Amino acid sequence: MLQIQENVSLKNFNTFGIDAAARYFVEIAHENELVELFADPQWQQTERLVIGGGSNLLLVNDFKGLVIRMNIRGIEHRISHNDVFVEAGGGEVWNDLVNYCVARDYAGIENLSLIPGSVGASPIQNIGAYGVELKDVFISCRAFEIATSTIKTFNKDDCQFGYRESVFKNELKGRYIITSVKFQLSLLPNINTKYGAIEQELANRGITSPTIKDVSQVVSHIRVSKLPDPSTIGNAGSFFKNPLISIAEFNKVHEQFPDVVNYPGGDGLVKLAAGWLIEQCGWKGKVVGNTGTWKNQALVLVNHGGATGAEVYAFSSQIIDSVYTKFGVMLQREVNIIS
Repeated sequence: MLQIQENVSLKNFNTFGIDAAARYFVEIAHENELVELFADPQWQQTERLVIGGGSNLLLVNDFKGLVIRMNIRGIEHRISHNDVFVEAGGGEVWNDLVNYCVARDYAGIENLSLIPGSVGASPIQNIGAYGVELKDVFISCRAFEIATSTIKTFNKDDCQFGYRESVFKNELKGRYIITSVKFQLSLLPNINTKYGAIEQELANRGITSPTIKDVSQVVSHIRVSKLPDPSTIGNAGSFFKNPLISIAEFNKVHEQFPDVVNYPGGDGLVKLAAGWLIEQCGWKGKVVGNTGTWKNQALVLVNHGGATGAEVYAFSSQIIDSVYTKFGVMLQREVNIIS
């Protein structure tokens, strides 16, 4: 029997550590519990927020509806020739899945080591880091349709993946709950070390022919050196997206700021490093009230203790305005704002 709790603090269910409350709260461990939950018409009509690890959201206010915490676990794999098909429950911790695969030499997600959050959230955001995105290894996901209480399978094309985007953040937002995700990995690794930070750290370690374990360890080391531990200081990882701009726009920025950090964005676009833009505006390590930017990475906003979601949001708006004034580039928040 499902237990619906009332007036639950979400402080321990979001990595920012924001002390907002949920009017109603339920934890889901099996797909059939979603059927049970939505058999009650009350929850069909109530505003809902689905969370996993709570790592990519900012709670600006108390949530007056139902918070559904997904906790469906389990990892299975099947090997066919050199391909490895892995399916994981939506409630699995993303990095636990990475470690599971790296330990078995299943290659493809080692560059995504130590990204916070749950497996179920990974397709929604099309998570990515160090030259790899989820869509590169994604096969399909199972998702519960709230309106019909049925399970639908979405393949890669169905998901309409973009840069930190998917159909689940747009036209299907709020209509489905992802219960499991299937990936295609390989026993033949295609080592991706094109990001300079990885190459430099491998060189520092004297590694010239890296394995996927080496890449995973190096990526983890880089992330730990740059990013704060949410168990120590509240944060949601990268708060802003790296902006994608046209070549014409880039040329304008580059003419005025020749050192601007940039990468190929595909489709005639250039990707700028949001952290560099923010740092150039003087925000790195800045503290304003109970919030601020992380001392080692300006892209990360932190809760120094007691910050409200509204305080963090207002601070992020100041950064957006500052970057636009200096560079003419509009930053977009990567974190989901729950207001």
